[in-house]
Amino acid sequence: MPVTIKVVETTKELKEFIKFPLKLYKGSPYYVPNIYMDELTTLDPEKNPMGKYSKSKRFLAYKDGKLAGRVIAIINEIANRDWDHKEVRFGWIDFIDDREVSKALIDAVAEFGRENGMTQLTGPLGFTDFDNEGCVVEGFDSISSFALKFNYPYYGAHFEALGMEKVNDWLEYRIFVPDAVPEKVTRAAKMISERYGLHIRKVTKKEALKGNYGQKVFDLINRTYSSLFDFTVLPPEVIDNYIKTYLGLLDLKFVTLVEDSEGKLVGVALTMPSIARAVQKSRGYLFPYGWWRLLKSMYFKYEEALELLLIAVEPEYQNRGVHAILFNEIIPNLIKGGFKYGESNAEMESNTKVQNIWNLYEKQFMRRRRVYSKQI
Repeated sequence: MPVTIKVVETTKELKEFIKFPLKLYKGSPYYVPNIYMDELTTLDPEKNPMGKYSKSKRFLAYKDGKLAGRVIAIINEIANRDWDHKEVRFGWIDFIDDREVSKALIDAVAEFGRENGMTQLTGPLGFTDFDNEGCVVEGFDSISSFALKFNYPYYGAHFEALGMEKVNDWLEYRIFVPDAVPEKVTRAAKMISERYGLHIRKVTKKEALKGNYGQKVFDLINRTYSSLFDFTVLPPEVIDNYIKTYLGLLDLKFVTLVEDSEGKLVGVALTMPSIARAVQKSRGYLFPYGWWRLLKSMYFKYEEALELLLIAVEPEYQNRGVHAILFNEIIPNLIKGGFKYGESNAEMESNTKVQNIWNLYEKQFMRRRRVYSKQI
């Protein structure tokens, strides 16, 4: 029986779209779902602030009468403008190990792209760089972090069989927490702080949510990452949403800021205790007990891992040792919290500035994830 593609139009179909990976990865010890309620918002263009800056269409694939795959096609108008290309992205893609299914899904995305004047298909990517990105092509033997998703090994082979080629790889590392702050880091932190008049700034929830520090953080992220692969500079409405979503959730003792003598933000490290196993145990649902598992993992009884969500440093201060100031503050908190290691976020393989940060610490390569592309 041929594959049938259906456009997601109803709330019931959207819920099927969101729940499909729970069936596909049932029994996998490595897959960590997204939070169901967050997905309902992100995947609804009327609720997602990026809906104003993008076009999208969600598809479900059926084979032999059974749900066999899903994908969303996204035309990110900000990225297409800034990077001067005509790209349709594919994201939230999952499918059974069947070449007819994966082909039907990608064909649906390509057709949506052509209908809207696009000439290039690229993915897996999301609406912004805060969504899930990349297909894991190395490192299938450990649980994913919450921020980065696991996929089965056959995904990459399917994309290549469909004529796609690598356009970008990200690397992920496990960084082991030392017994004490390395003396070299402490020395560098003191020297750099004195030389440039920099200091640590910790913020309260009120300052993050209702003051201007949340805005400062995301403005800095925009400036730091704007030159990296296909980055989407976040518009004001999206920043406001992320401030409420992320800074409202994080335990701010794991958020570290560096300011200059005039109060300008020049560096930030966003980290959080891992919630991967808590979310996995609740299958992404907050009710009836998922909310408590999340709170416990984030604030009371930590897992052994910390998620290193991002580090951003003002471009003019890069290569000046600001990272030493950040880690001189972060490491004692990790030791006190009993963390064994930190899971890095995905780092571009060409971004040696970030990778060099970890050379002072014991580290282990964990996985490689890839973005593919082809002309349509």
